[in-house]
Amino acid sequence: MQIPLQITIRDIEQSEALETHIREKAKKLDEFFNHIMSCRVVVEMPHKHHQQGKLFNVRIDIGVAGGEIAVNREQAEDVYVALRDAFDAAKRQVQEYAHKLRGDVKKHEPRRANESEA
Repeated sequence: MQIPLQITIRDIEQSEALETHIREKAKKLDEFFNHIMSCRVVVEMPHKHHQQGKLFNVRIDIGVAGGEIAVNREQAEDVYVALRDAFDAAKRQVQEYAHKLRGDVKKHEPRRANESEA
């Protein structure tokens, strides 16, 4: 990553373990695709009075050459589960971006006229 990882934690008690977990997840993304320019992670609990329990919102903004990949997940009563799901989604989007960048996107052969009638 060219710009250091930015972590913002709101409405949750900050812990070294939580920040370390986020740093490890971000490092894996950077190892997977080394063209990541920046990464911002925001973890918050916006619904303090939610009747069904605590829900965590995780937003990950990944700056890549030519654009930005954004993931926003609001779910899970466990912050670590919410982080896992958000980083899994981010990994899938980074993979798709890398495939497009390399030109690995699958292209379908055009159908011939007599094949579509069969």
